[in-house]
Amino acid sequence: MMTAAILTTDRALFREALPMGGRLLGLDVGTKTIGLALCDAGWSIASPAHTIARGRFSKDKAVLTAFITQQQVKGLVIGLPLNLDGRGSPRSQASRAFGQNLADLGLPILLWDERWSTQAVTRTLIEADASRARRSELVDKLAASYILQGAIDGLAGGM
Repeated sequence: MMTAAILTTDRALFREALPMGGRLLGLDVGTKTIGLALCDAGWSIASPAHTIARGRFSKDKAVLTAFITQQQVKGLVIGLPLNLDGRGSPRSQASRAFGQNLADLGLPILLWDERWSTQAVTRTLIEADASRARRSELVDKLAASYILQGAIDGLAGGM
């Protein structure tokens, strides 16, 4: 069964597109990298997966498509960087455009507020005494995991 290709910030609409749950892929889309995280089919825990160095969109999309197929992903959660007051920004427009460019994959896409993800992850890595190089290596996929965990926690119940 093919799921509906939607791009939304509405949790209920996203959930309706995935009535049986299924593995989700979280994305922290930056200008230089894309952090990836996966959750289980029951939407209980998100785990950091991989970081993709950004290149041309066609290359990035091919890498994502192969990963989605390999991991049997049923939906995407893309971090939406909003301003502190909740309004959109140029970066949020870039994330929306990224999601729109993935719509032809036929997967439902949830845009999730990620205002505090990178700061929270960076703070945790600093507290763990991770070196600057190690933080740089981990921050994007950990931010994707933080975003995805927030989304699945928000989607909890009614599955």
